[in-house]
Amino acid sequence: MSLSMTTLLQASELGIRLEIVNGLPIWEAQPVYRHQKHIDRIARSIVKPAAGQAACECVHAIDVYIQFPTGLKRPDISIFCREPSEDEQDSALTMIPEAVIEVVSKGYEAKDLEIGPPFYLSQGVKDVIVFDPLTLLVLHVRKDRATRQVSPVTIELECGCSLIA
Repeated sequence: MSLSMTTLLQASELGIRLEIVNGLPIWEAQPVYRHQKHIDRIARSIVKPAAGQAACECVHAIDVYIQFPTGLKRPDISIFCREPSEDEQDSALTMIPEAVIEVVSKGYEAKDLEIGPPFYLSQGVKDVIVFDPLTLLVLHVRKDRATRQVSPVTIELECGCSLIA
């Protein structure tokens, strides 16, 4: 299934976020204010590694479409090691993020906790963090392990960046 950017933008104007995961279309209502506050707090906590430790620039994008090999997602926060090129900035990004952070929306827990992490890992994302503001659960998933912690917690990403979830 292919959706044009025009269709995605029209859905967004109606307050709907459209995503496709392994061919399955998924929709979600636009996030509420509390959700956005958590995204902003986490994004502001992202820190680059100390000079000389890693080459990652820790560039983050909030709520942008990413065209993965087998789907289209709109993570709450995506972390990249470089700024997207000029050619990439006017459509869905095609570069795979180093890390993705999702803030759970009430009523969409399964999408964020069960569908998202395995999908992101299968697409090459190294770190997936899911924060549930109602329970303060922070789920951190990597290819080789998953940990559950209670917010606030500092998380070191494989790319060298860190953040507070």
